[in-house]
Amino acid sequence: MSDEQVYHVPVMLHECIEALDIKPDGIYVDVTFGGGGHSREILKKLGSKGRLIAFDQDPDAIKNAIDDERFVLVHQNFRFLKNCLRLQGVKEVDGILADLGVSSHQFDDASRGFSIRFDADLDMRMDQVSDLDARKVVNTYSEDELHRIFGMYGEVQNAKSLAKTIVTARLSKPINTIAELKEAIKKLVPKGKEHKYHAQVFQALRIEVNKELDALQEFLTQSPLVLKEGGRLVVMSYHSLEDRLVKNFMLKGKFRGEVEKDFYGNEIKPFRVLTRKAIAASEEEVKNNNRARSAKLRVAEKINN
Repeated sequence: MSDEQVYHVPVMLHECIEALDIKPDGIYVDVTFGGGGHSREILKKLGSKGRLIAFDQDPDAIKNAIDDERFVLVHQNFRFLKNCLRLQGVKEVDGILADLGVSSHQFDDASRGFSIRFDADLDMRMDQVSDLDARKVVNTYSEDELHRIFGMYGEVQNAKSLAKTIVTARLSKPINTIAELKEAIKKLVPKGKEHKYHAQVFQALRIEVNKELDALQEFLTQSPLVLKEGGRLVVMSYHSLEDRLVKNFMLKGKFRGEVEKDFYGNEIKPFRVLTRKAIAASEEEVKNNNRARSAKLRVAEKINN
């Protein structure tokens, strides 16, 4: 197995590439480069005039950059999509792919503090330079703030008790590691559901540390501004909060409320949705790659109002 496959096995690779409907001389964007699995597949479909611009804020992903003159890797969060494309001299693109999952590599690298399988410092930063890490969230956020993020981002059933327990535990000493956090909250964890509960708690912390939902909304808002008419937006999400934002934006061009209409009652929206229901991974793929289990793929095409 090559390095990039070890780094991250791309989920629904065939479905993603098919959804992009790649033109050989088109310009495409992979906003979540990771191990480069999707990018390599896109490059195979491009001719000599095609271009691929990839984004990743994780310094570890930069090591996977592809040596190809049609390819450029931008070391930035995808929330800066429009400006970064401008800096590359690109105003419009033919397709955008976003795989919103945390890469297998980030989970497997114990020192990053993403995984509940290892003990490590509470970190969870995607970019490794931000001031805010999981330790800061756990030790400095108020009880109300912790209640909000565990309830909203982790959909933790007993989020209120969890927040209270953490605030009480940190009075004795700071909670600096994964093991210390697990120890502090162990009385609240439902028997037999330890893994699921810890995963929800960690998901909430990761989303907060990386401001993932804010970044996603900024990225989605910019996507119709840079897509050509007929260009494709292909987004794969892994939990309901992300999927809801993607679904609403593709359907209505906004995250909340109803579609806006013009004076004549025509809907004003940037996309035509091509996936009435989200595409899920095949049973075969889920068997071979457990991370594909929760993946939902949605596809939309840019229309001109």
